[in-house]
Amino acid sequence: MQPIKIMPCLDMKNGKVVKGVHFVDIKEAGDPVENAAFYQAEGADELAMLDIAATLENRKTRLEWVKNVSKVIKIPLTVGGGIASLEDIDMVLSAGASKVSMNSAAVKDPSLIRKAADKYGKDKITVAIDAKRNTAMPSGFELVVSGGTLPVAKDAVAWAKVCQEMGAGVILPTSMDGDGTKAGYDIPFTKAISSAVTLPVVASGGAGKLEDFYEAAVEGGATILLAASVFHFRLLKIQDVKTYLREKGLSVA
Repeated sequence: MQPIKIMPCLDMKNGKVVKGVHFVDIKEAGDPVENAAFYQAEGADELAMLDIAATLENRKTRLEWVKNVSKVIKIPLTVGGGIASLEDIDMVLSAGASKVSMNSAAVKDPSLIRKAADKYGKDKITVAIDAKRNTAMPSGFELVVSGGTLPVAKDAVAWAKVCQEMGAGVILPTSMDGDGTKAGYDIPFTKAISSAVTLPVVASGGAGKLEDFYEAAVEGGATILLAASVFHFRLLKIQDVKTYLREKGLSVA
């Protein structure tokens, strides 16, 4: 098993880090640059920064946010939100991102994944998959786009397989049912994705206590553990999570 990595996530809106529950009820959670520097010092392995309103507002990721954050960290930075073309990827990588995360645009045009992977290398291409429970889907999980506002009547797990075939390097599934609840990752959803692909899978949505991280790795099959609320509101320290996982016998980056 690959060493487990810890990845704080900066959800961005109006220049501030924010955090919601089920993709709504948004609250401010600090300054992105201060948070990024803090997380690197705390031992984060990677950092995600998602411009959560970009697609809804029909605009591109704010490049100044990427530049400001990338200046203060050396760990890999994955940037998502409003990335809909190779030109967008060019700009985001040029602004200092190490990787990009695409979602709605990839669903609209899956060939974008292939083109991006061919041009930049699959290790730079993450596909984010937002989903919610729907028993009408074969896997029980329906794909949702546009910042969690638009169900698209596609099976989320089947889509993960397509993403791998098209050349994605990482899959980042987020359960809308678990997002921001601190009630634990959606293990059935994470496991469904990790069982369907051979790529690294990022567990996302719902981390609230140390045990949740362990379950995401062991039961969910994730190798990258993303969390926001527990870190932003200083409920857990990154080193505490890593120590806990090591004590439970896991290999940690």
